[in-house]
Amino acid sequence: MTLERAIALDDVWGGELTPVVVRGTKVLLVRLGDEVHAYEDRCPHLGVELSRGRLEGRVLTCHAHEWTYDAATGCGINPARARLKRFPVAVADGAVLVDIGGEPRP
Repeated sequence: MTLERAIALDDVWGGELTPVVVRGTKVLLVRLGDEVHAYEDRCPHLGVELSRGRLEGRVLTCHAHEWTYDAATGCGINPARARLKRFPVAVADGAVLVDIGGEPRP
């Protein structure tokens, strides 16, 4: 696992969707309380950026066709079969670190 710095923790606000790019991959960060969750910034339905959607409590809604997901787990709410691609995430030294997989670029 290779965790890479994505953003300062202070720049990820609770209740907001925070898009970042890690090694060329669009990542969506969601802060719920003291936890930060990281997902591919792409709805599995049409491939649109989830960061253009909205977050209400733990419910993340895609703006394109209103598909909804649990922002804490990435599991689909409507439809239930949907699932977001989740990335391992950690917080250390005031930074959010994300592992998008694969080999790090030099």
